[in-house]
Amino acid sequence: MNLRVFLYILSGLCWLGGYCAVPTIPRDTSFTAYSTAKKIHKRHPEAVLALSELPDGVCEYRDVVYATLPHTPYGRRELHADVFRPDDDMRYPALIMIHGGGWNSGDKSLQAPMAQQIAARGYVTIPIEYRLIPEALYPAGLHDVKTAIRWARANADLYGIDPDRIAISGCSAGAQLATLAGVTNGSLRHEGKGPWSGTSSRVQAVINMDGIATFVSESNIAEARDRYESKGELPVNARWLGGLYEDSPHNWEEASALLWAGAESAPVCFISSGLPRYSDGRDRLVEIYESLGIYTERHRISVDVHPFWFFHPWVDITIEHAVRFLDRMFKPEKATGNMLGQESF
Repeated sequence: MNLRVFLYILSGLCWLGGYCAVPTIPRDTSFTAYSTAKKIHKRHPEAVLALSELPDGVCEYRDVVYATLPHTPYGRRELHADVFRPDDDMRYPALIMIHGGGWNSGDKSLQAPMAQQIAARGYVTIPIEYRLIPEALYPAGLHDVKTAIRWARANADLYGIDPDRIAISGCSAGAQLATLAGVTNGSLRHEGKGPWSGTSSRVQAVINMDGIATFVSESNIAEARDRYESKGELPVNARWLGGLYEDSPHNWEEASALLWAGAESAPVCFISSGLPRYSDGRDRLVEIYESLGIYTERHRISVDVHPFWFFHPWVDITIEHAVRFLDRMFKPEKATGNMLGQESF
């Protein structure tokens, strides 16, 4: 064997060994729109799954890297976003969008059907990837969200974003994260140390789709303890937060948006299902906002379907509520009604 062939083989083995030495990022793929549709159709045959379909006049940029984390247990880690926007040269407000899945499963593609339709209404919509339980526990996911906001603002010129008009939305677990991100505007303890650190992570509006605003209600703490004692396993919220409340009170409290509302918190629009458990802390947060003079909206989709945003006709109503709220925040010339708070219960 000549030297050139030997070195070629040796370099290949080194590359393969290095590649195999980096563990694959663990993922839970159990939560999908299609698996959810199978369950929902048993009780609601009228539900029609909303599909990803790019509207006329909207362009897209898929799998854009918004952050690179150089040192993780899984090696160099890139976090991705999709960007949808009107296909023109104008600047628009942006909406960062966070998928649900119990902080454990799901991916950014779940937000695409809504993101595409909202983009067609004059917004830059940005569904993002963030680290989930199999990969990293709280606060990693929150820090990813804050990083994505900073990235969007830092790259405003590239994607035609108005950096002074950035909102965030989320569904279920994503709604909890979105609300926490918006309520904690300016909070250094919630910021993290991710990329784009020289740019603000403040948002000017939040849309919460069936997500809790607190973990530390008596019922939530007791339910987690009871599940652990009866089944011998931590429920998903306790897993994400690093244990039961008595084991990890710092995380339970720090991740509860209700405890951090203040003068710098962003206005919130709540769009809730008919299932009260997913609105824990909502009404109390609205009361605090009212005392601070911060605008809120509350809307209810009166159906016993938690992921209502996956299906027609409920997703259509959801998009209408979301766009009207965003228009009220960012395009007052298009908005209707007063600024004293809106309810459609």
